[in-house]
Amino acid sequence: MYNFLQRLGRSLMLPVAVLPAAAILIGIGNAIKAFQANSTIGQFIFNCGIVIMENLGILFAIGVALGMAKKNDGAVTLAAVVGFFVVTGVLSPEKLTEVLHIKESSLNEAFTAMNGQNVFVGLIVGLIAAYSYNKFSSTELPTALSFFSGKRLVPIMTALFSSILAIIFFFVWPFVYDAIVAFGKWIINFGPFGAFLYGFFNRLLIPTGLHHALNSVFWFNLAGIDDVAKFQTGHGAVKGITGRYMAGFFPVMMFGIPAAALAMYHTAKTTQKKRVAGLMLAGSISAFFVGVTEPIEFAFMFVAPMLFVIHAILTGLSLMIAAIFHWTAGFAFSAGLIDFVLSLLNPVANHPMMLMVQGVVFFIIYYVVFRAVIQIFNLNTPGRGEDEIGDPVVETPSTSTMEKENPKREPRKYESMSAQIIDGLGGKENIRSLTNCATRLRLEVEDVHKLDENKITQAGAVGITTSGQHNVQVIIGTHVQQVADEVEQQLEQQ
Repeated sequence: MYNFLQRLGRSLMLPVAVLPAAAILIGIGNAIKAFQANSTIGQFIFNCGIVIMENLGILFAIGVALGMAKKNDGAVTLAAVVGFFVVTGVLSPEKLTEVLHIKESSLNEAFTAMNGQNVFVGLIVGLIAAYSYNKFSSTELPTALSFFSGKRLVPIMTALFSSILAIIFFFVWPFVYDAIVAFGKWIINFGPFGAFLYGFFNRLLIPTGLHHALNSVFWFNLAGIDDVAKFQTGHGAVKGITGRYMAGFFPVMMFGIPAAALAMYHTAKTTQKKRVAGLMLAGSISAFFVGVTEPIEFAFMFVAPMLFVIHAILTGLSLMIAAIFHWTAGFAFSAGLIDFVLSLLNPVANHPMMLMVQGVVFFIIYYVVFRAVIQIFNLNTPGRGEDEIGDPVVETPSTSTMEKENPKREPRKYESMSAQIIDGLGGKENIRSLTNCATRLRLEVEDVHKLDENKITQAGAVGITTSGQHNVQVIIGTHVQQVADEVEQQLEQQ
């Protein structure tokens, strides 16, 4: 179950990564309309971003299907699209009124949510498509039906299962919908304290990857909150309220995380400062500009869990303070400078510059608290104790061998690093599967006891985490995609 939920959390990163495109287009459209009212061009660009937000459900279906399938295959993507259209089409108010011969006003309002924005349906259909691919992509049918064998069978089975799902949803969905809305209203009724609870648990769930599931409740239309879409589109938004589940992240990601990095740098051993500086500077830039905090968080969450709990508490406090004073800003990807600048152009934002003032205060708090706790409890943060950072390896035996076998091939930037990571993972024969999220390599290995963590970290990885006997995560940073591509290419070589 843990592995399943972890993979699900990773899968959600794919559709979430699409959202910056919507934010940029909406931001540009808002900027043009701000200078020229009723601008046709501005409205056109704005609408280009809106259509992405209006189809989050199908994006999540595709992302989950690709993430949960045993291979990234186009067949599973097609199956996810087919399944999503089956469920949302059959249960749409237009189709239901035809089948039931009733007026639309007589339908439960839950069915109005059966549209392209329904992320919950997207999640379920994505899982169905992935199951169908894993189960039937190699199935051979009798000769008379052989044309539909293999991958062609995947969308067919997904459509069948989705039809059954639509029947189940017809009876169950109104009750589920009402329960989820009630849960959302329960959290909203807590006001700023509810924002604290959300921020606190959002950070605590980072190691498992389940924070994406929690985010879906508040950021998307699972419980009527729909913070991201309402903030970006303005539809149903309440100034000073919409965005409260996003605003408090800006002071933490843009200021708090870099301050924590600075504290870890200043408390590192003198001989280690140069190496720690490179790691912390790269992670701080990522957090400040893009809002990707994992490179810094994974640097201390396991070696100094006390700091991670403090980080979670401070995140909750940041969200609560912003909610109390009704300071709001929003993002489509994460709480970095890029999204903050775009949110300044959004009329839904309320006193967003106060979040920068709050950020300066949180920079001081993070730095003082982190530095004091590290020194008082002598925590083994990077560059201290047993967590010293080794020099990256320039060349490995594996790299030399490959170059000799194919001397004409141009050397790749991440070739040496990837070769040593593979070696540190126990070699090719110990690696079952490889995927990646925004900052981590996610692997399934034959035996975790064959891992050489020192060799992996010396290759340039930020850290390693394991779960059970087979699951491994190698934290790389924002350049993880290049490393994953190189590792995959080396694994495919004989």
